[in-house]
Amino acid sequence: MKPAVADPALLAPPGASLDLSASTDLLRLLADPTRVRLLNLLEDGELSVAELVRATRLPQSRVSTHLGKLREGGLVRDRRVGSSSLYSISGSEETRALWERVHLQTADPLLEEDRRRLRAAQLSREQTWAESVAGQMERHYSPGRTWEAALHGLLGLVRLGDVLDVASGDGALAELIAPRARSITCLDVSAKVVAAGRARLAHLPQVDFRVGDMHALPFPDASFDAVLFSNTLTYADDPARALAEAARVLRPGGALAGVTLRAHDHREAARGFDHVQLGFAPAALRAALEAHGFEVALCEVTSREKRPPHFEIVTLHATRRGPGYGE
Repeated sequence: MKPAVADPALLAPPGASLDLSASTDLLRLLADPTRVRLLNLLEDGELSVAELVRATRLPQSRVSTHLGKLREGGLVRDRRVGSSSLYSISGSEETRALWERVHLQTADPLLEEDRRRLRAAQLSREQTWAESVAGQMERHYSPGRTWEAALHGLLGLVRLGDVLDVASGDGALAELIAPRARSITCLDVSAKVVAAGRARLAHLPQVDFRVGDMHALPFPDASFDAVLFSNTLTYADDPARALAEAARVLRPGGALAGVTLRAHDHREAARGFDHVQLGFAPAALRAALEAHGFEVALCEVTSREKRPPHFEIVTLHATRRGPGYGE
């Protein structure tokens, strides 16, 4: 396996940087195939030296030596469990960004064989697969167990009325929830995107597409039971006005649900997606929702993207207050 080598200037995400000495030291660490193999295996979670030896079929002394170098370089950490040590990926945002870029750009049959042997070794223990990954199950793959599959299954519990999907794009989200809704109105400012959505979902009679502006929704007051703001607010010229419009078209007790980005400084990365806003502070967003007549159940960071620049995702769940609320 040939080691991956890349220009350090291309490896760090916007806002992250390493000095020349740190960059070259890290690149030396990642220039060794054995260390890349070990990091590749540790992407799946904590592993012992014995597990790494079984997966790589390398001598224990060699594995331990390279783990020591990776620990000194800040790319792995270890913790004691009884008489054993468990190793896992570590490092600062900058060092993790460098490794993750190398990891994403490196493909080799030997890496896949290491992972296959590791899975086989784990499954051969005197415990079930679930027991072997207990405590970190969401980080491990098993056949059919993906977030997409889980979402399709959970939608069976959902019952929706009249839904407005603001900044809907071509209806990818509407297609998922259509079987659970009485009606879905997809609104987007782009006529071209709306035309593509109509063609895509022409087989779903309960889905309608409209061209319109989130700041001036072309609907009467109290028209919908639910409003979706899925990755919507980063495109708003006036987020407060968009929230006010969502509140206006919701029926009392109606739900607002959505996701957006936490405030960040990755301007260049966001520019390629035409974002107007560089995310939102959860506390400020919660205050804005409450100011526009919402009772907020959730407004906080719920996940962090694994790949650089590691955008953090804020989830919104709120309910439109009815008349006389607080009297």
